[in-house]
Amino acid sequence: MYTTGALAVPAMGMGYEPKYQTNFKHFDYVDPHARRGGELVLSGLGTFDSLNPFLLKGIAADGLDVLVFESLLEKSLDEPFSEYGLIADDFFLADDGLSVTFHINPKARFSNGKLVQAEDVKFSFDTLMSKSAHPQYRIYYEDVESVTVVDEQTVRFNFKRKNRELHMIVGEISIFSRDWLAGGDFSETDDTAPISSGPYIVDKYERGKYIRYKRNPNYWAADLPVRKGMYNFDTIKYTYYKDSSIALEAFKAGEFDFFFENYSKRWARSHVGPKYDSGEILKTELKHSNNAGMQGFAINTRHERFRDVRVRRALSLAYDFAWANDHLFYNQYVRCDSYFSNSELAAIGLPEGEELALLNNYRDQLPDEIFTREWLPPATENKGALRENLKQARDLLKEAGWSIKDGVLKNEKGDVFSVDVLLVQKGFDRILAPYAHNLKKLGIEMTYRTVDSSLYKRRIDTYDFDMVVTSFPASMSPGNELKNRFHSQSVNTKGASNLPGIAHPVVDALIERVLNAEDRQQLLIASRALDRVLLFGEYLVPNWYIDKHRIAYRDIFAYPDYLPLYYEPITLLIKSWWMKSITSQKPAD
Repeated sequence: MYTTGALAVPAMGMGYEPKYQTNFKHFDYVDPHARRGGELVLSGLGTFDSLNPFLLKGIAADGLDVLVFESLLEKSLDEPFSEYGLIADDFFLADDGLSVTFHINPKARFSNGKLVQAEDVKFSFDTLMSKSAHPQYRIYYEDVESVTVVDEQTVRFNFKRKNRELHMIVGEISIFSRDWLAGGDFSETDDTAPISSGPYIVDKYERGKYIRYKRNPNYWAADLPVRKGMYNFDTIKYTYYKDSSIALEAFKAGEFDFFFENYSKRWARSHVGPKYDSGEILKTELKHSNNAGMQGFAINTRHERFRDVRVRRALSLAYDFAWANDHLFYNQYVRCDSYFSNSELAAIGLPEGEELALLNNYRDQLPDEIFTREWLPPATENKGALRENLKQARDLLKEAGWSIKDGVLKNEKGDVFSVDVLLVQKGFDRILAPYAHNLKKLGIEMTYRTVDSSLYKRRIDTYDFDMVVTSFPASMSPGNELKNRFHSQSVNTKGASNLPGIAHPVVDALIERVLNAEDRQQLLIASRALDRVLLFGEYLVPNWYIDKHRIAYRDIFAYPDYLPLYYEPITLLIKSWWMKSITSQKPAD
């Protein structure tokens, strides 16, 4: 890990020297001379009913996290994991690794003009760790013992134990003003416009319909190296649509400016028309090097019929990805084969060397096949492969106590095996229909239905589903987010990301190994071992990924020539694009 013998550093990289050295002028993926002005209009899906993105209850408006709330540090988009000073102008990791101290930039101010002080940092952290906030923060930052205000501009985070990345991820905590709560209950601030620490403030909104942000004209950090050339739009508005199909038609009609496409069929067939032909709308694919993580149909192991790994493998064997990719996805996708797909963190082949040595520590708690065969998602490319997979699935189900009686799959108690899939976005029906057809051959009845976003969130937060489409996006330096996703302590935490209900002692132990890796090599070994154990757990039916971002946008933007390695397209748009001219007008609300 990069540290220094000096009192503090303006940047740190996780296991390497940061790319940008002291006194750098700006990030490579921005243009410091970008034009400022104009209104960017984006789309939101479903609804929103809260201006507080840190609560479990309600649905927060889009844009709050990236526009309104600033953090102590700024993550670079063209490095695996490097942090640079933002609200904090420098920071220091103690020699024993048990605390990190941040010095607040004396120029840092909230949108109400008040200085950002160490008390605000402590207040923000303590509030997020309270029962009023979303429980995910208590999992994510559980290794923080306390926060100490050293003086008005200096704050120290004290750790319970060493944690490889904790000194950097606490720098990502959103900082908000004590005045925002005005002495009230944090959980009741869902309709109170935040006092901004970021470049924008909430201008006006109508619940469920739109929210507009306007640039804070007195934003203190506009000329910092980590902000130079960023946030170039005067106003940013999110207009809400019931679903993405309706949103696409609105985009074609000119109601908003940028469309990030997630559906292959729409990308191939629906992004057409006179405005595309004339060049008014541009359509392109942007290459990225993001860790693709894992997407899949998560199987809720909290339900008894899904607790047997043989049952879960059988469900996976019935999915025909090759057919779906050819007939539904226009061969745009690659099958997910790892929880760290498209990265060096993925487990491949058989375990060997240091990874084998690590896994041998837990051999009595792992199936023998982890050591004897490579895990691969079921393949159906070859003729007759699906039939063989279904036979294998039938045998696994029989071993697990399920057999076909009267045309349906039942256990010895007479319970019928059924699977209900919870959906929030239209478009997956056509993907699930052929899958349901295959499951029916095994005697399994699959049903699926799309619900509104509010009901979906409530059911997801309380794990009220059999199977759900989910994704576990991954960084190039995985860390504390793993606890929220895969650790046993998150199984019954309302609102956590552990949708499959993973509770495995070896998974827990390997997460700790990842968190405590002392260098990049140890991180790779621990991540590959963790990946392997998760894969053999068959906690989901793997889906697919793509190494390009598919975007369409009105031809009103300019942008830098340089693309960072690791980015999401809408965040990149907001941070680094700008208007070619400031003449475009949007319709009134």
